[in-house]
Amino acid sequence: MSSGVITGHNHTSFTVSDRERSVAFYTDVIGFIVDRIYELEGEAIEQIVAMPGARLKMAHLTLDGFRLELIEYLAPKGEQPALPTCNVGVAHIAFNTDDLQSTYETLKAKGVTFKGEPMRAAADRPLACYFLDPDGITLELNEMGPKKR
Repeated sequence: MSSGVITGHNHTSFTVSDRERSVAFYTDVIGFIVDRIYELEGEAIEQIVAMPGARLKMAHLTLDGFRLELIEYLAPKGEQPALPTCNVGVAHIAFNTDDLQSTYETLKAKGVTFKGEPMRAAADRPLACYFLDPDGITLELNEMGPKKR
């Protein structure tokens, strides 16, 4: 019998302008693994997203147990909004690394755009920096040190 409460996280989703370009970025640059690539259309998805005529190209990717869903709307076509992190509703994903400076240099060499260099927000905070995916969605790196086993 269901208790009607939320029991966990299923996925986080970003709408992207080009599914193939975004899948390549998140797999080749970040290290996600493709779980599923597919397309949806019809009455059910129109109702779920509340958009008549909706046609979606989708991908589910995973990284260390985290699932990311990428959606490209074929119809209706969306707009590219401004995405500064101060805008209400703008989200980002923070990733951990054990050597932020090395990861920063590696990603820069792959052409990744960073908003700034790695810094500490305060003396007791880890090194961190923001970078952008191909659609200008903000992502974050945090130096957390090696995983404890």
